Amino acid sequence: MTQGKIILLNGASSSGKSSIVHELQGILDEPYLEAGIDKFLFMLPNDYLMKAHLWHQVIGYEKTDNGDLVPKVGAHGHQLMRGMHRAIAALASVGNNVVADHVMLDRLWLDDCIAVFEGFELLFVGVQCPIEVLEAREKDRGDRTVGHAAGQAKIIHQNCIYDLEVDTSMLSAGECAEQIKGRLLVGGFKAFERMRSG
Repeated sequence: MTQGKIILLNGASSSGKSSIVHELQGILDEPYLEAGIDKFLFMLPNDYLMKAHLWHQVIGYEKTDNGDLVPKVGAHGHQLMRGMHRAIAALASVGNNVVADHVMLDRLWLDDCIAVFEGFELLFVGVQCPIEVLEAREKDRGDRTVGHAAGQAKIIHQNCIYDLEVDTSMLSAGECAEQIKGRLLVGGFKAFERMRSG
């Protein structure tokens, strides 16, 4: 059985990943299942999403001396992301194409992806956006804690090698999706192989 392809987008909250995923689903010739981080987080019981003391067991934030919010992943967060990675691999292993947005808050998550996705055809995309733009989007959305995206943006691209990077402050979600589609057609994705060997 032919394996499905995987498109994995890594970017901070409010960087536009979800919009890109939906644009991709509309323009790609084959169907791609959406299996990103929010899909898995919202599998949690409502109390874990709504009550801070429980949410911190998933993903908490600590304030540094200079006022930055730094993500701190809890045990449930690590367990959930290990499950997400293996669910994506399972879908692709039986021929489903998958597009997933991610936020690599912990080096363990990247290392797990590198291990779990070995042998898959995977396009790794870095979704970039300046911090000041992220903060403005957070304020406009009204459903995000201002400062989370900035805290994420400072760490999530560390240690990552990408097959493609897009900047959502310069391009629309549709334009980013077109770039990703073009790179998908070229093939020869080496980002995970390079991280695995290096």
